[in-house]
Amino acid sequence: MASRIGVYVCHCGTNIAGRVDSAGVARFAAGLKNVVVARDYKFMCSDPGQDLIIKDIRELGLTRVVVASCSPRLHEKTFQKACQRGGLNPFLFQMTCIREHCSWVVADREEATAKARTLVAAAVARVNHHDELFSRVESVHPDVIVVGGGIAGIQAALDIAKSGHKVHLVEKSSSIGGHMAQFDKTFPTLDCAACISTPKMVAVAQESNINLMTMSEVVEVKGYVGNYQVRIRTTPRYVNQDLCTGCGLCMEKCPRTVQSEFEEGIGTRKAIHRNSPQSVPNTPVIDPTVCLHFTKGKCGACQKNCPSQAIDYEQQESFLEVQAGTIVLATGFDIMDPTGMSQYGFGRYPEVYTGLQFERLNNAVGPTGGKIVMKNGKMPQSVAIIHCVGSRDKNHHEYCSRVCCMYALKYDHLIKDKVGHNTAVFNFYIDMRCFGKGYEEFYRRVQEEGVTFVRGRPAEVTDQAQSPEEQGKLIVVGEDTLLGQPVRVPVDMVILCTAMVPRRDAAEVARVFGISQGQDGFFLEEHPKLGPVSTATDGIFLAGTCQGPKDIPDAVAHASGGAGQALSLAARGEVSISPTVSWINPDICIGCKACIGLCAYSAIEFDERRHVSVINEAMCKGCGSCAGHCPSGAAQVRHFTERQLFAELEGLLSPAPPPMPQPVQTAAETA
Repeated sequence: MASRIGVYVCHCGTNIAGRVDSAGVARFAAGLKNVVVARDYKFMCSDPGQDLIIKDIRELGLTRVVVASCSPRLHEKTFQKACQRGGLNPFLFQMTCIREHCSWVVADREEATAKARTLVAAAVARVNHHDELFSRVESVHPDVIVVGGGIAGIQAALDIAKSGHKVHLVEKSSSIGGHMAQFDKTFPTLDCAACISTPKMVAVAQESNINLMTMSEVVEVKGYVGNYQVRIRTTPRYVNQDLCTGCGLCMEKCPRTVQSEFEEGIGTRKAIHRNSPQSVPNTPVIDPTVCLHFTKGKCGACQKNCPSQAIDYEQQESFLEVQAGTIVLATGFDIMDPTGMSQYGFGRYPEVYTGLQFERLNNAVGPTGGKIVMKNGKMPQSVAIIHCVGSRDKNHHEYCSRVCCMYALKYDHLIKDKVGHNTAVFNFYIDMRCFGKGYEEFYRRVQEEGVTFVRGRPAEVTDQAQSPEEQGKLIVVGEDTLLGQPVRVPVDMVILCTAMVPRRDAAEVARVFGISQGQDGFFLEEHPKLGPVSTATDGIFLAGTCQGPKDIPDAVAHASGGAGQALSLAARGEVSISPTVSWINPDICIGCKACIGLCAYSAIEFDERRHVSVINEAMCKGCGSCAGHCPSGAAQVRHFTERQLFAELEGLLSPAPPPMPQPVQTAAETA
């Protein structure tokens, strides 16, 4: 029996209709094979627009529906649900994009309209071959895994634990707290960062519903939404957490001193160390790469002096299998290494610091006890702060890092407060972006404190003096674009506001969890507006700066959003699994096993008895890698079969029929 197709063309206000003749496209669609009704409407996604589809399905007996509007990423599920409410299987629906693909990218109205007609013809040709598919319902394991113990991961874990669900909080380093544990003050209120974060860190350690695993990382993820099996590797501390009292005697007696990563290289630590007195857990960790016991087989000072006998050199790497229904990723960010931007002299001049180094220099428990001093022990009398180092730069990172303007203003105030109000502070900026609550007011406050703002990105930082007053100074060379004049500013210290960048292991994390990265390298959300915490992999959510640059309030809010999404599945107890997965025709499969090595989700097994590959539909994500590579064509993806795709191509390439001479009945006329 021939299909009965309804086509619905959206105006999207003027988003589509401003460049595409939506009514003309509807008249054209009415002349296509098997189309029994074609309509255009201002907003198809609205309730009246959806009601048009539902009414036509019921009254005209439609067996297929095509909607030409915006991107399927935005409203495909909306229209599928409308079809379902009308009594039509949601997979007998096809959506084609004439906004992003036509009106937004084609300047000429006739060309945009012609392209829209072609896309509609392709969608109609394809939908004729759609089959009914049915989602299946699976139970959801109530536990949640949170990966990353920064402020976002902490917030997500606490929110989930408060609901009564168990959380496995996996942190790669020896303590939770993330970058926020390195800060001294937070903008714009100048609250003590430790006073905000430490109570939350302690709350994590004391929460009975949180299983805190430090020195741990996820190495393998199997399963599917609602039923994930996660393998976690834990690196040994060589200190028994159950016996250690955190007295610190082992660190005092350790003879081996190296540069501290937590102090950003401007301070030192011992071979047995902890990040700070506020570390959670407060148990030290031994670095086997520098410990004399491991490198030379001698010393053992920490073990000899430990009053609780907590030092255990025999600890081994261990693995743990954990089940969970959902996963929240809060893996955070890195600070860009500005060494490659040699014009600013980082690594060449000792008084050029990154922002994070200055945080430690200013921190009360940092290497200088909170005193802002130079390497020679003197306080700087002049400081230059350079904004957007690596950000808003097409040669490095085109995006804005969002926090740089505000933490530069924070440094302005702290320098004036700690060093003295007579200290000369210069800010070299492109634009000041003070977008948050209380941010603009803080900017005004710093201006009133006498900070000098120079609009323009400096060309270089040099020590080549050209006048007596520049002798022994670092000279920031640039242009004041407001005055249109070159400037040379001699200073004692330079602070670089470096870009926030994805973690160096972001690509590996994305591979393990089966999620995508955007062009900027941060993890890609399902939709920038409607799905900012979801990913394309069901049951895996994002929290904080792993999704993109954020300040602390936004990271915390984003984390609570991710926790809420995870809880919505855990609380419901069941989830609907999409049927758009791969399948292998056993009559065609030649048993070459090529698809097994290609599958990123380990969803394909080989049936030795029948000598064919078999899809585990519970684990398949429908990515299509197997179908694209299968030499015999046995592997196909449901809803994306060869027959459907070739029909769509034929619709794109076939000569277009002329549009219907008479206007089609519009939605307004039927209302």
